[in-house]
Amino acid sequence: MKKCNYLVLVIIYVITLLTGCGKITTEVNTVNFEKSEPQKIEIVDLSDAWDTILNNSTNEFIGGHPVDESFLGMVTADYGNDIIEEIASYANFDTPEIWYQLTGKSIHVLWYEYCNMTGIQQYSHDKTYVLNKQTDGDIVIDFTGDVSFAEGIATTDYMDHQMNGVYDCFSKELLDEMQSADILMINNEFAYTDRGTALAGKAYTFRSNPSRVSLMSDIGADIVSVANNHVYDYDEIGLLDTLNTLSGAEMPFVGAGVNLAEARKPAYFIVGGRKIAIVAATQIERTLNYTKEATGVTPGVMKCLHPEAFCETIKEAKANADYVLVFPHWGTEGNANYGADQVALARAFVEAGADAIIGGHTHCLQTVEYMDDVPIFYSLGNYWFATTGNMPADYDTGLAQIRITPEGKIEPYFIPCQFSAGVTKQLNSEDIAYSNIIDNLNGLSSTANIDKAGHITKK
Repeated sequence: MKKCNYLVLVIIYVITLLTGCGKITTEVNTVNFEKSEPQKIEIVDLSDAWDTILNNSTNEFIGGHPVDESFLGMVTADYGNDIIEEIASYANFDTPEIWYQLTGKSIHVLWYEYCNMTGIQQYSHDKTYVLNKQTDGDIVIDFTGDVSFAEGIATTDYMDHQMNGVYDCFSKELLDEMQSADILMINNEFAYTDRGTALAGKAYTFRSNPSRVSLMSDIGADIVSVANNHVYDYDEIGLLDTLNTLSGAEMPFVGAGVNLAEARKPAYFIVGGRKIAIVAATQIERTLNYTKEATGVTPGVMKCLHPEAFCETIKEAKANADYVLVFPHWGTEGNANYGADQVALARAFVEAGADAIIGGHTHCLQTVEYMDDVPIFYSLGNYWFATTGNMPADYDTGLAQIRITPEGKIEPYFIPCQFSAGVTKQLNSEDIAYSNIIDNLNGLSSTANIDKAGHITKK
């Protein structure tokens, strides 16, 4: 719809206000919400609808955006008078979900489309990705733990000797899941560079030839986290090569940047009519300083050992999106029990606005808990990862899955997997290993329960 059409609607609106023409009472359909439905306002016509939204809306109802006549003209032109009048009948209640239920798009998505079309506030829509994927019911977002395509390690060597390369490193069922998810996020636990020198004194350093960056897209990744303790293994030049490589491959990333402004910036995905923010930061290293923190003028990662700055990022994301998914690199390596430090950080993230938290770094699975109504996967551990030229022993792993229902509810799932001899496979619910993983995670959790189908609920 062209901008001139919106202006025509604005002119009609003004004329209607001045003349009082077209006064009709509209009958509106009932929209169901999980909470009790408020008493709606009676809307008599289009001019009344616009006036009600402009003057009576709560800040939450309009997503905190400076909604004006031009924006309402766009919505009216695209969806019709009846829809905008129905929306207006809720305008002084905290029910922003009505925008999605009646238009198929949240207020944040509608505002993005308006700004993108008119050129207004383009600065606030950087790093926003519109996914042209058809969602069938739930929006599905999958997360993995550590993945490495570093040179000289056993898994990469295994991949290089397979007929189908990386496709032979995951079971078909698991690869299908990864590629079919609306959003797949992977922890990129290495640097893409063939330059620089490994950091002196660091026990393990990982780098991959930049040409391997295409492997992330091959297995279905839509975004990677570079907020970890290995992206800086080859010093500043290695980090910059990594960022340039990912950018050149058009692979979205979060958690590091050429300066703090870039490192802290959320990534936004628009899919299925919702706007989803993803942010990442690393708590590691907690006592060492191999991995440099980004500053106002120097490259580095976003750190959250002291979470105040990262919490501001979460708050910013919350103000501009329907959901905020937080991806921290934290915890103690090799410890299946999450620590008090992780709990304290999780509390800060939840209070800042996190809707789900998916952690990593420990190289082993940690359990799932709830904090208030927010699901927390404390650590996904390794997913497809080796540290040396020796093939690692078999280990349990899995995908964290966040589903957003058509009603806007978050439903968390865990998909048990197992790594063995260079291949990560999705386990069948009838496998003993599947039940063992679920039982072990349930035994470690005090607030969450994972059922046989992998669905996670609050105890």
